[in-house]
Amino acid sequence: MENIFTIAESCLYQSDVSQKVDAAHRAQKLFENGQLSFESSSPIFSISETKFPDKPQLLKPRDMPRRRLNSPTGKSAFFHALAHIEFIAISLAWDILYRFRGLPEKFYQDWLQVADEESQHFTLIRQHLLKMGVDYGDLPAHHGLWEHSEDTEGDVLARLAIVPRCMEARGLDITPKMIVNFKERGDEESVKLLTRILDDEVGHVKIGSYWFKTLCEKNGFNHEEKYKELIIKYYKGKPKGPFNRELRIIAGFTTAEINWLEERA
Repeated sequence: MENIFTIAESCLYQSDVSQKVDAAHRAQKLFENGQLSFESSSPIFSISETKFPDKPQLLKPRDMPRRRLNSPTGKSAFFHALAHIEFIAISLAWDILYRFRGLPEKFYQDWLQVADEESQHFTLIRQHLLKMGVDYGDLPAHHGLWEHSEDTEGDVLARLAIVPRCMEARGLDITPKMIVNFKERGDEESVKLLTRILDDEVGHVKIGSYWFKTLCEKNGFNHEEKYKELIIKYYKGKPKGPFNRELRIIAGFTTAEINWLEERA
């Protein structure tokens, strides 16, 4: 029987793209077949030692070139950026289950599911890119999403507030507009891909919301007040709107949380 934390460690601390992607699929299959252990006994390595591939070149968000979707280069740049987000999301899911021990087994099962689905997203986007003559790593990308995980290395509530309930939740606001954009261009393949990703991402943010509220209650915190406190402490700048109320509520946000985000935006 294999151990989920050992698999997570092998994924986080080596840089091969294919191995990072395949590890999630393999672990999910092991879990479904009752061959995965959730016993925690191994030491936890620092997040600073996490390895990533040599490509893509990583830039600051402000240094990323801006391209319009109405050109082939703009479209490929958009999907390359999305591929990078999904690739980092694989490591984010592995890291949250690897780093924070002593939680209910369902916590680890949920984030394994997320890691597997993010791996599927990355593979689908990479295939889409290859049809455009571009592979993952051919264009630059930014590292901002991973930096949020480094900032929250020692606090599971901060990690849940900042990564799934702030950074990833932003996709719920942006992706529906991108779907409309590609639909208007008659690009049904891109519409289908983005719709699949959006459906899964609502579920991922919902998992983040569930565990944030559950662990807040366990520790005697008001989850709405704790969310505000952690966003103010860890998020650099003001939250970006507009916010998709309908999808955020489905994903576990309260009306009060969304109202507060809108007031700060």
